[in-house]
Amino acid sequence: MTDRIPLKRALISVSDKTGLIDFARALASRGVELLSTGGTAKALREAGLSVVDVAHVTGFPEMMDGRVKTLHPVVHGGLLALRDNAEHMAAADAHGIGMIDLLVVNLYPFEETVAKGADYDDCIENIDIGGPAMIRAASKNHAFVTVVVDVQDYAAVLAELDANDGTTRYAFRQRQAQIAYARTAAYDAAVSAWMAQAIGEENPRRRSFSGELAQGLRYGENPHQSAAFYKDGSERPGVATAKQWQGKELSYNNINDTDAAFELVAEFDPAEGPAVAIIKHANPCGVARGATAVEAYRRAYDCDRTSAFGGIVALNCTLDADTARAITEIFTEVVIAPDATDEAREIFAAKKNLRLLTTGGLPDAAAAGTSFRQVAGGFLVQGRDNGRVKREDLKVVTQRQPSAEELDDLLFAWTVAKHVKSNAIVYVKDGATVGVGAGQMSRVDSTRIGKRKSEDMAEALGRTEALTTGSAVSSDAFFPFADGIEALAEAGAKAVIQPGGSMRDAEVIEAADRLGLAMVFTGQRHFRH
Repeated sequence: MTDRIPLKRALISVSDKTGLIDFARALASRGVELLSTGGTAKALREAGLSVVDVAHVTGFPEMMDGRVKTLHPVVHGGLLALRDNAEHMAAADAHGIGMIDLLVVNLYPFEETVAKGADYDDCIENIDIGGPAMIRAASKNHAFVTVVVDVQDYAAVLAELDANDGTTRYAFRQRQAQIAYARTAAYDAAVSAWMAQAIGEENPRRRSFSGELAQGLRYGENPHQSAAFYKDGSERPGVATAKQWQGKELSYNNINDTDAAFELVAEFDPAEGPAVAIIKHANPCGVARGATAVEAYRRAYDCDRTSAFGGIVALNCTLDADTARAITEIFTEVVIAPDATDEAREIFAAKKNLRLLTTGGLPDAAAAGTSFRQVAGGFLVQGRDNGRVKREDLKVVTQRQPSAEELDDLLFAWTVAKHVKSNAIVYVKDGATVGVGAGQMSRVDSTRIGKRKSEDMAEALGRTEALTTGSAVSSDAFFPFADGIEALAEAGAKAVIQPGGSMRDAEVIEAADRLGLAMVFTGQRHFRH
């Protein structure tokens, strides 16, 4: 094997023609012969470049609506022949197979076709066959062949040629081969995932996930862990699609927390008023609605001011100047919103370490989707938790009926609890959280932690009783014993929303009746581990 291989002949067949003409012209100026197919050859000729049709080389015309054009021994022999193998080269000479030193292919736009909502047959037609076959052949033979599958690598190829007297180094070809194999793997993963969904196969025998590098990160959850951020191409509004206006790069923890914050605030329809969520370590420490965004922010902040320091703030509406000023009163890591006014951005500009992200919209909280988590030896896959309940879904199980205002707060608390780590307890009053207990091994402990935080906050606000007094409260799962209800009553709660379904439901309901609480069942659980 030779380290440096000169580029004498290139086969170019691309769907995405961005940068094509400039790249092909640069290759031709370096003496590289150009082979091409169909629309790519036409585009090159129209640009005044000399190009040889693959059909001329193979002796076969493109046929079957272009399905068959490069699947031919003359093409694959030129890509796969080992230049230092005498038998390979003798076979190539005997059958008139010329060597191909550079393959430039990007695939039919299958992912884009699916994203546009095309029908089944159109999606099938946009599954590339010849492209992946050539890419895999060239990648396997990277000892002699350079392969390019991404437009952004055109400049790197030209720089490599200029730095090495018209040749490419083995290390460069290795890197390009790895990129190419990752591309075909991602392509096949997209096809298989789409087909499984199209035919209603919820748990296919094999499942693959893929992503494209968005940025390398300085480290992961801790400085000794390496990390990177990948986009999955779904274009769901959020941290992956957002525009960052200012501030240093997001960290691993920033990205995780920002996603949690934005997914939570998206549960609240902006048509029903502004909402703000403040997140710390993937748990909400304050969520509220308000007549204005700044009112919603201040109400969310007043749930737990201590935890809000250094947190993530998410809005379901445009960030305005008044809200921006309020946010800058304390240190905040990230603010994410669908949009921000020019004045708000100017206010944030003075805070160099604050990152501002705008997304152009909100994710659909009710949309189906897939989430996965790695475990030793495999990974768990499940549908996104898009479960929601409406007022008419609730079943009142106590003697006391909740008031209309309590029902509003119960549904608000239920929505927030969906985004709190289990065991989750969320106290709400007048459309704002007033206490949150998260991630405890005991539901009673979460109940007590939420109350204690509300007491601390009441003291800071100069109030004489815990903020949870008179509140509505949500539990993400059923109460297994009556002690949880008793703890809620001690916190001053007046109404409870929970899934129900415990073998001791009767005891729990009896305790609520004895303590004068209204309680409703949802029949739905929201564990979040």
